[in-house]
Amino acid sequence: MKWMNYAAYVLLVAVSLLFTACEEDDDVPPAENEEEVITNVTLTFTPEGGGDAVTATWVDADGEGSNDPVLTDIELATNTTYTMEMTLLNAIDPDDTESITEEVREEGGEHMFFFSWTEGLFTDPSGDGNIGSNERNDPLNYEDQDENGQPIGLETQWTTGDAASGTFRVTLAHQPDIKSATSTSEDGTTDVDITWDITIQ
Repeated sequence: MKWMNYAAYVLLVAVSLLFTACEEDDDVPPAENEEEVITNVTLTFTPEGGGDAVTATWVDADGEGSNDPVLTDIELATNTTYTMEMTLLNAIDPDDTESITEEVREEGGEHMFFFSWTEGLFTDPSGDGNIGSNERNDPLNYEDQDENGQPIGLETQWTTGDAASGTFRVTLAHQPDIKSATSTSEDGTTDVDITWDITIQ
């Protein structure tokens, strides 16, 4: 009889522990791939062979707040080759600014920049960019790659044509587990989507 009581007690404790473990597991939220919080984007165009760099900025000081972002236009010289580097920051807290540039670089296998522009602004790359489901393989001069040999886009190269004006659009796709040689700007989520006015003169 004592043995039966002991067995019942052990069974009761085991069942109790099982239910407790299940309840604790239910309380654990699923892992998420959160979009980056980006408040500042700077494009720096450095001319090949020397000369002053050209910068253009986008600042969204309050993040998801009600204030509109502030942009400065892009102004480049005609018939000039530039290396363009991007800097991204999370400056929601000015006392604790975070470099998103380094985060994107370190997580290059999950991120890719896509670009589009008014056709005729650049002679190299030609065309009007690689934003869109059918444009992934359109010409773009990426100068950096992730660990799988796929482009990131923090550094690119551009050669302007004759005097012209139009727009220049940059999007940053966040593509954990799906970035590949065929993934497009429409895959994953979008961390940044900015359109600047641009003048070639």
